[in-house]
Amino acid sequence: MNPKPLPNQQNSKVAVVVVAAGRGERAGQADGPKQYRRIGGKAVIWHTLKAFLDHPRVGPIAVAIHADDGELFAAAAGELAARVTTVVGGATRQDSTRFALIALQEAAPQAVLIHDGVRPFIGPEVIDRAIAGIDASHGSLPSLPVSDTLKKEAFDRTVAETVPRAGLHSAQTPQGFPFEPIFSAHQRAFEAGRSDFTDDSAIAEWAGIPVRLVLGSPDNVKLTWAKDIAMADQRLSGNAPSFPDVRTGNGYDVHSFEDGDHVWLCGVKISHSKKLNGHSDADVGLHALTDALLATCGAGDIGTHFPPSDPQWKGAASRQFVEHAASIVRSRGGRIANADVTLICEAPKVGPHREAMTAELADMLRIAPERISIKATTNEKLGFIGREEGIAAIATASVVYPGELPE
Repeated sequence: MNPKPLPNQQNSKVAVVVVAAGRGERAGQADGPKQYRRIGGKAVIWHTLKAFLDHPRVGPIAVAIHADDGELFAAAAGELAARVTTVVGGATRQDSTRFALIALQEAAPQAVLIHDGVRPFIGPEVIDRAIAGIDASHGSLPSLPVSDTLKKEAFDRTVAETVPRAGLHSAQTPQGFPFEPIFSAHQRAFEAGRSDFTDDSAIAEWAGIPVRLVLGSPDNVKLTWAKDIAMADQRLSGNAPSFPDVRTGNGYDVHSFEDGDHVWLCGVKISHSKKLNGHSDADVGLHALTDALLATCGAGDIGTHFPPSDPQWKGAASRQFVEHAASIVRSRGGRIANADVTLICEAPKVGPHREAMTAELADMLRIAPERISIKATTNEKLGFIGREEGIAAIATASVVYPGELPE
């Protein structure tokens, strides 16, 4: 369900809080706090501010800085300093955010985005999604599904248990909220003596403000360590390798026929004299494509993520398998360049449905239709396929991952 926009939201500007009052000890202090370190010839904070100032939906911006950093900020922000309001931050990120919200009160914004000053690679598409996720009663949180296996540490630093990662997401910023509810939540937290919230969505959760998950970006990294800053500088300075890391994954699947009146192929329901047998909807094309995507980043296969022994996947739409695999690819920095699916069957005919199948895959993978190929061939009446006992599919996916940076 699409969020109901705030009144006049499409025509109004969204305020922004940029939190940049930290000391950044983990990144080293040789050149000052990390928000003032230079990447690509400009300070980190300059890149962050530029991303928001260039966005057509962004209105007033309040930047929380350390009390000692007035001159440092002015020098780092350069010509952008005059276009934002600075406030002295507090002892914690939470305090700094509250002070910045107070500074924005006079502008009476309907919505606000709250962003870490050391996330300089925030793109307009993530800002768009964060804004679109806000309505009068909901906030929005850019995030990525957790793809790494998670381990809980025991007191002796051994592994206590493996934590299921299903449904887990890593949070990013900017986190968006209707202005008055999040401002009120910050005030209530302050009055309650609570200063332990690690981000604004946690305060919203405490205050009973529902927060929608929207898709973040692998590029939207938080610069925490000195190596992060060095890699960011290499990226912006053009010192990264010029060759991409292109990977190709293959997938194969087969399902037998059983009594029925339709089959699902590449996300399209097709009338037929039989149906495919399987624990889910038995979409052989999407199953092969799921395996091909997972293969590009060594993330197992479809059975790893959606075991047929699990009753929750009985009759499930295979679309969610492909979308899950695509989200894992994106969480690891991959861009899907091409998807190629070959369906091997005597019947039904695929040609009349190719356009609809292409549209379905384009939507699942979030790529242009011209990057998708769907083909069909018979088995020349040979074998179980030739006897019309089932359908097989072969899929290939090409994904471009970030190249390795030199040590």
